[in-house]
Amino acid sequence: MIHLFQPQTGDEELAAVAEVFADKWLGHGPRTKAFEAEFAAHVGVDAEHMIFLNSGTAGLFLALECLDLEEGDEVVLPSLSFLAAANAILAAGARPVFCDVDPRTLNPDAAHIEAALTERTKAVVVLHYGGYPGDIEAVAALCRDRGVPLVEDAACSAGSRVNGRTVGSFGDLAMWSFDAMKVLVTGDGGMLYVRDRERADRARRLAYHGLVQSSGIGHAKVSHRWWEMEVPEIGRRVIGNDMTAAIGRVQLRRLPEFVARRREIVELYDRELAGTEGLLTPPPLPAGHESTYYFYWVQFEEGIRDEIASELLAADIYTTFRYAPLHKVAAYRSESRVLPSSDHAAGRTLCLPLHPGLSDDDVRTVATTLRKAVAARR
Repeated sequence: MIHLFQPQTGDEELAAVAEVFADKWLGHGPRTKAFEAEFAAHVGVDAEHMIFLNSGTAGLFLALECLDLEEGDEVVLPSLSFLAAANAILAAGARPVFCDVDPRTLNPDAAHIEAALTERTKAVVVLHYGGYPGDIEAVAALCRDRGVPLVEDAACSAGSRVNGRTVGSFGDLAMWSFDAMKVLVTGDGGMLYVRDRERADRARRLAYHGLVQSSGIGHAKVSHRWWEMEVPEIGRRVIGNDMTAAIGRVQLRRLPEFVARRREIVELYDRELAGTEGLLTPPPLPAGHESTYYFYWVQFEEGIRDEIASELLAADIYTTFRYAPLHKVAAYRSESRVLPSSDHAAGRTLCLPLHPGLSDDDVRTVATTLRKAVAARR
């Protein structure tokens, strides 16, 4: 099977985990702090504003919780998003309001966001589809002008940039995911960036039960009764640990290597699929934009996508479509029954295998099989 995703881990990651075992401290500790500092430096922000968590989803939930949303508040997000964003909005007490996207990039631009804003809008969550940054500069400027906090869902965009600035640093809060299918993996894990220092301190407390000061190994003695607790508000336990952080530190060092190979695969797909009638490949990146190339998506004429996906699966090539339009999900009670570009893309788009473990022959096999499937339906 040619898989859609595949983590790239090896001896360096094993050695890092072995060091954690040898130190006999697997939990939240010095390697967690080091990973936060190194990832903060990668993004270009201060380490005090970066929090390593046990998942990217926890980062979204924590980000929305920090905005103190109330019943009746609205949060705008693109319909073509992962469901965790909508779930986090509902869990925070607000209502998700879905906006449309560009039918080719599958990212919203500022006009899409603006069309969904109302006097009840208290935040915007924007996804960088497949690691492609989208119209983030204009979206961030719009949110600043309206006084609306911007949350960047940068789950797939650990190496994406716009004009030299790392994606995730444009908004007020941002989340990256490091699960087993991402570009940078820790097995499970995620990072949360919070621009405002006071809000960042609060997020760090909420990530560990709401405690002002943790006791135990690695923490300074703050009183003669260091075990006593101060809990101004209730939190959960969603912190990361030194074992996954150790993997993450190695993966962060290897990130340029991963992105470079992904770019080579994208360029090979582009060459192999160029000129295929009835098939569209991802549009070129705008000037100044850099991507992690998490997805490679193709689009077809209406009515054939599902058949082609089944034919590829029969040839041991796994594909999928991410993400199903959330305005169609009954649980989110969307008032938007039709979002034309999201609906259009949802019936025509397919994500092809893309990860550094693919050989050039694998990519050519996928492309050849896809070209034949499309030609047979013309």
